[in-house]
Amino acid sequence: MKSVFYWSMLLGVIFMTSCNVEKRLPNYLQHVNDSTILRDVKIPELRIQKNDMLNIIVYSSSTNREVADEIYNIPNRIQNQGGQTLAGSTNTFLVDVYGNINYPEIGLIRAEGLTRLQLEDTIRTRINAKKEMLNNPQVAVRFQNLRVLIMGEVKQQGPISIPGERVTILEAIGLAGGTTDHAVRQKVKIVREIDGKREMGYVDLSSNDLFTSPYYSLMQNDVVVVDPIPRKTRNLIQSEVMQQLGWVISIVTTALLIYNVFK
Repeated sequence: MKSVFYWSMLLGVIFMTSCNVEKRLPNYLQHVNDSTILRDVKIPELRIQKNDMLNIIVYSSSTNREVADEIYNIPNRIQNQGGQTLAGSTNTFLVDVYGNINYPEIGLIRAEGLTRLQLEDTIRTRINAKKEMLNNPQVAVRFQNLRVLIMGEVKQQGPISIPGERVTILEAIGLAGGTTDHAVRQKVKIVREIDGKREMGYVDLSSNDLFTSPYYSLMQNDVVVVDPIPRKTRNLIQSEVMQQLGWVISIVTTALLIYNVFK
């Protein structure tokens, strides 16, 4: 009888392990079909928002010190270890609560809602409108603080910095360590603010429509929320597993008893 008990326990453990492995397999892109159709990938341009940090540099071909690009770049005074003051340049601008930046020698510029290229063009136009024009002025704008916040049933919650200027929902979840066993992957929420208005959308990480969703490519300051499976559903799953385990142990025990009787 001891051997029967041991065999039953061993098979039960194997059954439970196999159930857990199956349950933990993530069902990302589960319903995506293979296709030979080539589709154009449209990458949306980021729009500047309030509280964005922008790095802006103006440069030109001018050799006239009286009309030089230095006047358009903010100097940053720093001290080295010897106490000597050195001049550097960070050229970092904060988009204020009104959506504006105050640029040297130009003044107030409405930045909110513009793309990088549009802001570059706006600054270049304002420079060319001045009496002492620069020779072939060029403007470079870069985002400094792009990030999204991911919360809920992921391995590591918190803000995620975007190294470039694009991150997808799959990349963000991957950077957060992936979803947990109890995540609802079919209805992930994305909270987004555009032009002072808040909107919320959903994406299905297992769906073929994921790539065409306006929330597939995230925007700066998006909040991604992965909800947990409802407690009732989780309890039903656990109850079903335990019921199946009971049936397996009963069948195995009966089979082993019959084997011991007739061997």
